[in-house]
Amino acid sequence: MAASLASDVPDKLLVDLHVQYIQSLDTKRQDLAYYFTEHLRMNGIYWGLTALALIGHKDALPKDEMLEWVMNCWNEDVGAFAPHPGHDPHIHPTLSAIQILAMQDSLHLLNKEKIVSYILSLQAPNGGFAGDEWGEIASRFSYCAVSALSLLGRLDALDLEKTVDFLSGCRNFDGGFGMVPGAESHAAYVWTCVGALAILDRLDLVDDDTLCWWLCERQLPIGGLNGRPEKLEDVCYSWWALASLSILGKSHWIDGSKLSSFIISAQDPDKGGIADRPEDMADVWHTVFGLAGLSLLNYPGLAEVDPVYCMPASVTSKLLKK
Repeated sequence: MAASLASDVPDKLLVDLHVQYIQSLDTKRQDLAYYFTEHLRMNGIYWGLTALALIGHKDALPKDEMLEWVMNCWNEDVGAFAPHPGHDPHIHPTLSAIQILAMQDSLHLLNKEKIVSYILSLQAPNGGFAGDEWGEIASRFSYCAVSALSLLGRLDALDLEKTVDFLSGCRNFDGGFGMVPGAESHAAYVWTCVGALAILDRLDLVDDDTLCWWLCERQLPIGGLNGRPEKLEDVCYSWWALASLSILGKSHWIDGSKLSSFIISAQDPDKGGIADRPEDMADVWHTVFGLAGLSLLNYPGLAEVDPVYCMPASVTSKLLKK
């Protein structure tokens, strides 16, 4: 639990504390939790760097040290990145590594063709993508594949028809998307599918009105959003649901003011960072998605986030020449 009392609920964005919080994350190497989360380390650096970029403090983390660590996670034999040195390569940390290097203007460090070959090797006969050699298929891995190839400028290598067929098959009667065909709709998988279809210029396959009504129904009286019916509000859905609405041009369908207040109230006023909901423990995952949600809501002082790539729009516009 955060140390604050109800009377101490923040009413503005605590930028300086968030910078200090993110900087502190790599200083806790004596904590057991630091080692239990090695499998998330690459993703965590991407989350922290993105959060800092959105609040205008990207340089708060040492660039050279970061790049050296990222490249130490490269597996030359496989052609992909691991989440931590000594771990197995996976498509998710591979995307995170590409995003980190893109934000640090260092994509020249990559062996792009090896990464492209690795990604293509993970596509299953049904068009879906596995996360690694062990074969778990999920629409989130389809997004990782499509986003990574896009950032590398190699969408031309993708079997577009098979990829789109799988994503379309994840769509449900309520307009939402699930992890795989037949799985229930979930706001996080909505974004992975809608985001991938946006990159592939196939948003015509989305039932806009039905999906956006479903997404709007995710907003609860407190202002926060949940991921599916009958669940609690959670700051991270300020990204998954709102970014999907933004991609489809309907972010105004929810009460942005109430959502903004909810995100602000979930900050830790003592140590910084944002939690899933007020008075819970802050973490870097909810910090980045809370800040990204505020950016989509045009909160003052934040850099513009790209709703398709979850990176600063200044980076993607330059890289993709939008």
